[in-house]
Amino acid sequence: MGSIEFWYEFASTYSYPAAMRVERLAETAGVAVAWRPFLLGPIFADQGWNDSPFNLYPAKGRYMWRDLERVCAKEQIALALPPARFPQAGLKAARLALAGEAEGWTPEFSRAVYAANFAERKDISDDATLAEILERLKIDPARAFAAANTPENKERLKARTEEARARGIFGAPSFIAGGELFWGNDRLKDAIGHAALKAAPGDAR
Repeated sequence: MGSIEFWYEFASTYSYPAAMRVERLAETAGVAVAWRPFLLGPIFADQGWNDSPFNLYPAKGRYMWRDLERVCAKEQIALALPPARFPQAGLKAARLALAGEAEGWTPEFSRAVYAANFAERKDISDDATLAEILERLKIDPARAFAAANTPENKERLKARTEEARARGIFGAPSFIAGGELFWGNDRLKDAIGHAALKAAPGDAR
């Protein structure tokens, strides 16, 4: 079976539709998905940015919001604009998602956080919002927050972000398949197709 790595940041607009459909598309193609939450802030800082490029370049931002509306309408994904704040701080959610890898609830939790941000206009940096999501998923919030806030898990998130930087990731969503980097929601199907091709019997590329 082929596989792809899905690298995402909770503040990322285009990671939202990618997160909501990556597993469905991958399953249809017989490809496994590894969810990889990370932080874009340190990577943007390398470029001298202290904010989202969609805020730094207003024309690009206006285009992005309209394009996101089109994308979500096409995929029948709920979207409520404007969001509560943009970009939202995804640090706490990323720590929780990383902690959830050991128990397998990272994908479901991540989709719920994205929905809270972009479909429900909720503050995903607020403990109450995150606790509500965890409770809805039958995950004990106290235990999840305790695991997320250990020094070891915090260091894991830093290491995950450093890994993203080292592997040439500069934005989200990004996908790695068969050693190739694909950037953007519009490259999701290409990444899945490449993963399936590399896993095909007799493929030597």
